[in-house]
Amino acid sequence: MASAKFQVMTLTDAAAERVRELVENSDKNAAGLRLGIKTGGCAGMEYTMEMVEKPEAGDDVIEDKGAKLFVDPSAVLFLLGTEMDFEMTKFRSGFVFKNPNEVSACGCGESVTLQAADMDAVAQ
Repeated sequence: MASAKFQVMTLTDAAAERVRELVENSDKNAAGLRLGIKTGGCAGMEYTMEMVEKPEAGDDVIEDKGAKLFVDPSAVLFLLGTEMDFEMTKFRSGFVFKNPNEVSACGCGESVTLQAADMDAVAQ
């Protein structure tokens, strides 16, 4: 019996549907969305997303519910265990990240403080 590969993060049905829509409606020949993190915002870090035609070397590939994400290798330890959702409310719509590595977030919800995942806890 083959062992299942550990997946860095998961997508809700709504997030997978939105990723599929974005890729299908892209002006370029998109293969999926690339997810990363960068320094910025009042809490210190921001999630980044960009449409990509092919993954970069070292990207972690996530295929979930028909959607494809490529995770920047420098972001993997900060995203382990994260669930990506897509929410649509009366006032906004966008991706929401339920990240167990989040230490704090700014009041507007645009930036977060993240710590690297505890690999001992993940291995159990």
